[in-house]
Amino acid sequence: MLIFLIIITASSFSLTFFYRYFALRLKILDIPNNRSSHSSPVPRGGGLAIIFCWYAVIVYLYVNNLLEKNLFFAFASGLILAVISLLDDLFSIKPIIRLLTQLVTATLAVYFINGITFIDISGWIISNDIILTPLLIFSIVWFINLYNFLDGIDGYASIEAISVALVIYLFTGNLLLLIFASCVAGFLFWNWPKAKIFMGDVGSTQLGYVLIIMGIYFNNKGEFDFMNWLLISSPFWFDATLTLFRRWRKGERIDQPHKKHAYQRLVQSGYSHLKVDLLLICLNFLIGLTILFIDRFKYLQLPISLIIIIFLYLLTRIIDRKVPF
Repeated sequence: MLIFLIIITASSFSLTFFYRYFALRLKILDIPNNRSSHSSPVPRGGGLAIIFCWYAVIVYLYVNNLLEKNLFFAFASGLILAVISLLDDLFSIKPIIRLLTQLVTATLAVYFINGITFIDISGWIISNDIILTPLLIFSIVWFINLYNFLDGIDGYASIEAISVALVIYLFTGNLLLLIFASCVAGFLFWNWPKAKIFMGDVGSTQLGYVLIIMGIYFNNKGEFDFMNWLLISSPFWFDATLTLFRRWRKGERIDQPHKKHAYQRLVQSGYSHLKVDLLLICLNFLIGLTILFIDRFKYLQLPISLIIIIFLYLLTRIIDRKVPF
């Protein structure tokens, strides 16, 4: 297993290297603008290396009957998203086309994975398909987009993907999570501050998609509560959701680019990309320990979840003092 994971990581590393070489020659570059957190052109679209490794492995697993059919086709639906996201990286696609593609992808995923069978909140079970199905489709689309929003500094999105995958692995022991983390880790070498390549929309949207499908799948199997998945992914969805709400409340056009996310303003306050990445690692580590505690005392899930959300809000208020919203 270790050799297998090393091969996957090395493959992702090598593919990123070769893609970067051709991206530089073809001038597929992310040019800095007023929303950017970097100051010089950097090759983009490196997430293709992650996607190629990921889908190559899951096809191999499926062909050899090592991956469930419903999960394989749920993941495979993400290829539609990957194609449109790649075209958006290269040519800039209209938002409505991106949104429709995301809705199609999310709907297919929900169909293949048979929706979410239940959500357990401290022993309170919600299992109404009429409520859960549309909510689930909306959640997948929102997580795809917010993951793209949070891919704004070196290594940030890659670190979150690896962190979420490793925490779920601790509970499930499923090799698929280590495979996914390995695909991202090979790319992270090149994306680590100071980044030599960016993953682009093709990478960030795919990471968000795969992570939420993992959350749904392992919840349905009873191996990792979706509530716990929400906790370990909270540094991303909380920042994105609160920022969107605050911009809407201030009357700003929410479809316009900006750099008001907490992690972006932390960089603006003087923190390096590396320091913000290390803070994210520490935060995920603490949340991971909290989930281990909740697993033993399930009745404390809801109050502890609320405490974590309040903690994230207080962190945001501290950042507000450094760089006002």
